[in-house]
Amino acid sequence: MTKVLSFFALSFLALFLYSCNGFVAEQPLGTETDFSKVIQTPKLNNTKAIDKTIDRFVNDGLYPFLHVRLEYLDGSLMYEHSAVNKSLLPNYEVNKDSWIRIWSMSKIVTTTILLDLIEEKFLELDDPITLYIPEFRNMKVAVTPDGKNLSEYTGSDKAAACDYQLVEPNTMMTVEHLLNHQAGFYYATTGFPCLDDKLASLNLPEAKSTREFVEKVATLPLIQHPGSNDFYGINTTLIGFVAERAAGKPLNQLVEEKIKNKMRISGLQYGIDDPNLLPPMFTGKDKTIREAKAGELDIFGPSFPIYDPGHQLYLGGEGMVATADGYTDFLRILLAGGGDLLDRQTVEEIVAPQSQLNNPYGYNGYNIWIAGDSIRLDGSGDKGLWLGGGYECTHYWVDSYRNFVGVIMSQMHEPQEEGQVKDSEIRKAIYEQIWRQEGQE
Repeated sequence: MTKVLSFFALSFLALFLYSCNGFVAEQPLGTETDFSKVIQTPKLNNTKAIDKTIDRFVNDGLYPFLHVRLEYLDGSLMYEHSAVNKSLLPNYEVNKDSWIRIWSMSKIVTTTILLDLIEEKFLELDDPITLYIPEFRNMKVAVTPDGKNLSEYTGSDKAAACDYQLVEPNTMMTVEHLLNHQAGFYYATTGFPCLDDKLASLNLPEAKSTREFVEKVATLPLIQHPGSNDFYGINTTLIGFVAERAAGKPLNQLVEEKIKNKMRISGLQYGIDDPNLLPPMFTGKDKTIREAKAGELDIFGPSFPIYDPGHQLYLGGEGMVATADGYTDFLRILLAGGGDLLDRQTVEEIVAPQSQLNNPYGYNGYNIWIAGDSIRLDGSGDKGLWLGGGYECTHYWVDSYRNFVGVIMSQMHEPQEEGQVKDSEIRKAIYEQIWRQEGQE
């Protein structure tokens, strides 16, 4: 596996694993796993053991709060538990209806919207991006003096690579390149100061419109020729803008029409009327948990998504808010094979191998990670789980073998080292009981 793929894998896994009403429950999908049948998971018999694991992460001062919710395919509750550090949040209560910033957990929602539009023949995966974002017609690729993509640079001194040259892309950027993070876009976390500083200076989340956002992005160099490698970045936000322009509607309206109204799902949206309903931002970067200072959530540089519903910029890769109940309802659409939103074949494509095909930990579908054997070896789940997460340590998974979905909600950037395993440890406590009942210990 190349160093580029290793970097992408770390970025993707760090953001993903860091860490219904109203649709028809069809027979759920299988994935490309060893599972040959679908079963309904028995009830968890010892919920106190799971509660104890969750409480430990909060009581030990590693997270300000945690809320875990599991639902079966039919929407019935499988498990739920909350814990709050009252010294940090004395007046805060978290439950299934609490609003949470979900960052990259927005990506699979935006992906679903885009693929629904493709089913409706608004666009195609192999369409050139410039059909929808003509502002990108003159974008150039940053290459080293010997002609390599910056994403292929292997030197330890990334500042040295900033003596780059700009060349014409040697491939046409397509919608699918964006969907697979292969278009050449990035966040302000590449390690190349020339790229990170330039992107940070644009204050992209503060743009007042889609047009302003893409006009700013058009001034950046691409980090690679489209399609040459995988590189995690603002691609899914741009996918949201493609969806807007293809459909002729803003992304928040598409979410409302296709998910909130059609699928009768509340608890998943852009913007929130009362900002006080969102918890504070916390960080553990000083090896102790505290409220984050301005600029410490640096994926865009100093700026972060704006949740005022009057701000008419909808970041499809990072900008949604959700409740645990709302997000589990959305996940059950995918588990049900798309319900009335997507064709079953489309959901099969979402969870089919699309990129990271040589990664020992699994592979990427369309903006969703499919776990490999390693997750079973460490006891935190089974091969074939669908996984994702967000920048402030939100996490989700779908078990298509056992017909349930789960979310772990928190708001914590850059946890202390010990706290980074919360997702696997909580899942481990759950799967220990599942395997015991199935006789798989």
